[in-house]
Amino acid sequence: MAKGTVLVVGGGGREHALCMSLSRSDEVEAVHCAPGNAGTHEVATNHAVSASDVTGLVDLARSLQTTLVVVGPEAPLCDALADKLAEFGIPCFGPVQNLAVLEGSKLHAKEVMSLAGVPTASYHVLSNDSDLDAALDQFAGSPWVVKRDVLAGGKGVVVTSDRDEAKTFIESSIESDGKVLLEAFLEGEEASMLVVMDGSGFVCLPPSQDHKRAYDGDEGPNTGGMGAYCPAPVATPEVLDRAISEIVEPMHRYLAAQPVPYRGVLYVGLMITDEGHPSVVEFNVRFGDPECQITLPLIQTDLHQLLQAAATDHLADLEVNFHDKHALTVVLAAEGYPASPVKGRPISGVSVPNDSAWVNHAGTGLDEQGQLVSTGGRVLACTALGGSLEDAAKKAYALLEKIELEGSHHRTDIGHRAL
Repeated sequence: MAKGTVLVVGGGGREHALCMSLSRSDEVEAVHCAPGNAGTHEVATNHAVSASDVTGLVDLARSLQTTLVVVGPEAPLCDALADKLAEFGIPCFGPVQNLAVLEGSKLHAKEVMSLAGVPTASYHVLSNDSDLDAALDQFAGSPWVVKRDVLAGGKGVVVTSDRDEAKTFIESSIESDGKVLLEAFLEGEEASMLVVMDGSGFVCLPPSQDHKRAYDGDEGPNTGGMGAYCPAPVATPEVLDRAISEIVEPMHRYLAAQPVPYRGVLYVGLMITDEGHPSVVEFNVRFGDPECQITLPLIQTDLHQLLQAAATDHLADLEVNFHDKHALTVVLAAEGYPASPVKGRPISGVSVPNDSAWVNHAGTGLDEQGQLVSTGGRVLACTALGGSLEDAAKKAYALLEKIELEGSHHRTDIGHRAL
């Protein structure tokens, strides 16, 4: 069988993880990335096409005679990248536009969950005509959860016990978006499930848990994620059984029955109560970042085989196996992150990767002299595999200690809930 040519869309840590795994596949002739970063440059061919340039990405995929496009971020999917690739017969790992709305609109996701009978928090849709104080009163006694109904790059949610802060965010969101969601606060512990699915079936990847807050002890502002580990022990076999029967199976039935079935990965953000009841906090229509970095290494099956099968509705024909190991990643962030990260600083001390520990590049590039420099807020993620979570953590932090980036910061307690 002829080997494939894969185009990975995006330029962060998730995309570097995808390029690394795909470059090891016996089924892959060449891996390309658009736009990529300094890490993807080492394992793939980078192309200066923005992840938001859908027309440019389709033209690139055609010129490369791509046999599979793997989409990292959500925005190009919401802008119909998968639909436009389909017009030229190019398989895409990532859903078509009307299914990508599961992430593009929080309200749409709630309506789909209601149709499918999936457990989630109760909510109000607030607009200019709404009685904001009455709605806030109804959910008083717990932190208020306010969600913008737009693609906000992970920054469209405020969870606060400060009524004035909640009301101000509601008012500004209504002014900018026309409406906003106010949700009941769900008590419990969060976990993430990544579910690869197509029209024929689905495969649940090992559950993970990430750390959103910037500082140790889950303090400080929310971020895109400061680290993660997998598998997450809070997602016990009993919890997973319930999540599959009450959430994944009904969602797959709904998504597989659409005119074009869902083909890609559905990120299920779970809240798990002390009694072990899972419900949905959010859906994303792509791999999480940094969850992707610690989930892919646990997949024993050839990654290209898995993603190609899902992109072409052959997932039910594939047996997917996993390594009995633990993975952990810790993010090195730039000075000022998440508010206003300082960019352009030199980076040194990045170790040569081995089979059990490596560095995923996120916000990195090369300057005119070929020096590795920071280009974003989350700069690097030090990732490791181990026979135990403690082992993986030890290896990941050992990698991080060798890296020098002026003003950078990281959490020292990734995995603390399990450790």
